[in-house]
Amino acid sequence: MTNLFADLPDARAGEVFTELLTRPGVRLERIVSRGQSTPADAPMVQDADEWVLLLEGEAGLRIEESVEIVLKPGDHLLIAAGQRHWVTFTAKDRPTVWLALHLG
Repeated sequence: MTNLFADLPDARAGEVFTELLTRPGVRLERIVSRGQSTPADAPMVQDADEWVLLLEGEAGLRIEESVEIVLKPGDHLLIAAGQRHWVTFTAKDRPTVWLALHLG
């Protein structure tokens, strides 16, 4: 058995992505952030849908032309393939831990 919170990497120098499961059409990863954000002029755009669940910490997310959403532990949402999105902030004083499920 493995615990998602055991041995969290130090993400102050950059987000750390750990692949947890891969199957045809599905990829699950743990993301650990600490103070990172997406540059305003470089939105993320993905080829597949991504469902994200915030497990620990705090983060802001903005999708396309929407307003910023503040995520707290337990909050989750679906980012559709092709949507421009930005992580507007992650907690600086503690790790922010996400689960990201990539579909397709």
